[in-house]
Amino acid sequence: MKSASITIKDIAKALNLSLSTVSRALKGSYKISEATQQLVKDYAAEHHYRPNLVAQSLKNKNGRCIGVALCSIPNSFYAEVISGIEAIAHEKDYLAIITQNFESYGKELKNLQNLTWRSIDGLLVSLSAETQDISHFKQMQEQGLPMVFFDRVPADMQAHKITSDNYGGAHAAVTHLLRNGRRRIAHLTSAPYLSITRERLHGYRQALSDAGLAADEAYVKYCDHGGMLEAEVATALDELMALPEPPDAVFAASDRLTMLACTLLRRRHIRIPEQIALAGFSNFASPELIDPPLTTVKQSAFEMGAAAAKLLIELIESKRPVKEYRTLVLPAELCVRGSSAALAICS
Repeated sequence: MKSASITIKDIAKALNLSLSTVSRALKGSYKISEATQQLVKDYAAEHHYRPNLVAQSLKNKNGRCIGVALCSIPNSFYAEVISGIEAIAHEKDYLAIITQNFESYGKELKNLQNLTWRSIDGLLVSLSAETQDISHFKQMQEQGLPMVFFDRVPADMQAHKITSDNYGGAHAAVTHLLRNGRRRIAHLTSAPYLSITRERLHGYRQALSDAGLAADEAYVKYCDHGGMLEAEVATALDELMALPEPPDAVFAASDRLTMLACTLLRRRHIRIPEQIALAGFSNFASPELIDPPLTTVKQSAFEMGAAAAKLLIELIESKRPVKEYRTLVLPAELCVRGSSAALAICS
């Protein structure tokens, strides 16, 4: 049987169970025994069952629930994004269910399966660091689930998308480092296929080119888990410091990478900014409390979450099919502090 044709009725008939039992088992209801739940879920998985998202949304229109799929809540940027999402969700009387994939593609798939079994009305997504195949999102969209991507967005899928000015923020930070006399600027970044990685790397390279410098790929280090694994970042920094001409500045491309780079440099007794200047994307609440205060590219995180939630709720409540998808690019602000001071000031 094709995956598109199997329904709850098919499962109920095959297993000789009632429709309500199958429905409750798929949702993990405490009223259904664990053995029956496992039986139903195993059969559903084996036959590639997917919920009829449109029908569920109509049936549960009073539930008013949106799902949120992102990498990790203990992250300054995403914490602000969630605040924006929940502000709008509360205003519009929607419940937001937050899931964390911890940069795992497998965890992302599992979370989405759990969300759709709970009959969400729409979905907000920031892709995991491991996600290259987005066919599961395309399938859900084709089934009628309203969807908005934010921050880490897919290039080859038509949908509403909200991003930061990643290129502009990176270009401004690297230009600032260059103007302060830094010439060997390293770039710590995330998985190469993420949209934020490509855009920020482009800004980094263009700033070097504008200053008449060729980008040296030896100074670019990809940390595929975006700073979630300390060992990954530590290895990248050790490789940079082992170069014949070590960097005199580091530009980091995410919240976790920036904060972890600061910690690891200090642990290695590398003086900031005397030996290495440091700047990076970060929405850390109090960068001025670090010694020296941290130069950051601050994103409009709360605004991103709020805008994403507004767009999604518009999709959910729209009575007409979507004909055009929008991409919103929110500003990113360079906040200059002591960690990127000029060489003349350091000497």
